[in-house]
Amino acid sequence: MPNNEFIDILKLLIRQPSVVGAEHSFFRVLQRELEERGAKVTWYEGVLVAQGNDPFSAMFSAHIDRHGLVCTGPNEFQYAAFVSANRTDLLNNSVSEQLMTKVTERYNQERVYAYEPWSGVYRGKGTIQKAYICEYRNNLIFELGGLEGVVAGTPIAFKDQLSQNDDRLEGQLDNVITAAALVHLFSQGFQGTAFFTAQEEAGKSWRYLLEWFRRFGGSTNRLFVVDTSPFPDVKTANQQLLVLREKDANATFNQESTQLVEELCRRHDISYLYKNRYVEAENEKAAKVGEAPQSLGSTELGRIIAASNGLVDGTTIQIPTTGYHTMHESAAVESVEAFLRILKAVAGLPVTD
Repeated sequence: MPNNEFIDILKLLIRQPSVVGAEHSFFRVLQRELEERGAKVTWYEGVLVAQGNDPFSAMFSAHIDRHGLVCTGPNEFQYAAFVSANRTDLLNNSVSEQLMTKVTERYNQERVYAYEPWSGVYRGKGTIQKAYICEYRNNLIFELGGLEGVVAGTPIAFKDQLSQNDDRLEGQLDNVITAAALVHLFSQGFQGTAFFTAQEEAGKSWRYLLEWFRRFGGSTNRLFVVDTSPFPDVKTANQQLLVLREKDANATFNQESTQLVEELCRRHDISYLYKNRYVEAENEKAAKVGEAPQSLGSTELGRIIAASNGLVDGTTIQIPTTGYHTMHESAAVESVEAFLRILKAVAGLPVTD
């Protein structure tokens, strides 16, 4: 198993609600955990910034929002990410949407609960009875039992906890698992900066992050964005311990930063895969049989690189998972351990292989 403290942090955080657009109560929990580990914590709109004594020595970013629902009318519930993004329909132009249209049935009978977005106070529990794409609104609609009295604007979180099945950690891991890793990094002596962003699943987090860099950034804004990366099955996910990227659908990542992470993976005997190369190879296969191509994905880093005019660049480090955007997303224990080691290596901390 990974470090016991990391597992304890992850167990704590995964039980705290953080639905897209209603992350305030989760930020409060994060602030407490980070300050207990010696970090200086500052809140800005959409981003919580934790810093050590050498803030520009290394910079990481993890989004802290998770998928859930929001009440949009009397006994009416919609997918929070699309409401937060002011989306009126599905365009199917991202990995997330392509998968969501296929896995709506996986949410049936999932337990959920309503909460007050600022304080996190519990407002009642229920069960998803049906999830479907409305043919009139072209959006995800959910029918719930047990929350008929909830008022519009109330976030609805999935009832979740961390579990271990054989050699895999399971839960709604995206992206609480990497947020927990950054909190744990401060326990290991990290003195750089960690950003925890809101509304990434709605495509908004990069704006909050860019605002911070415009106000406070230095001359070298090399950012390492950490996240999970979906694969269709355990066998495919287990073929590598970590996932790197050279680019996404929005931008090409910083070559020097990417090569640094690759070199550290080689040095510490950590297997890796470049996700953009994997997707491009899969698309070549799909084209031969007349199937639609997959998206390269639209990441927080790609968005901020494209919009910052050179102010911010960097690369990504990701944990391969299965069951993307469900309560049963899983990651190999070995991958999580490798991820924790590579974070320490990038941060310049001692690494024990």
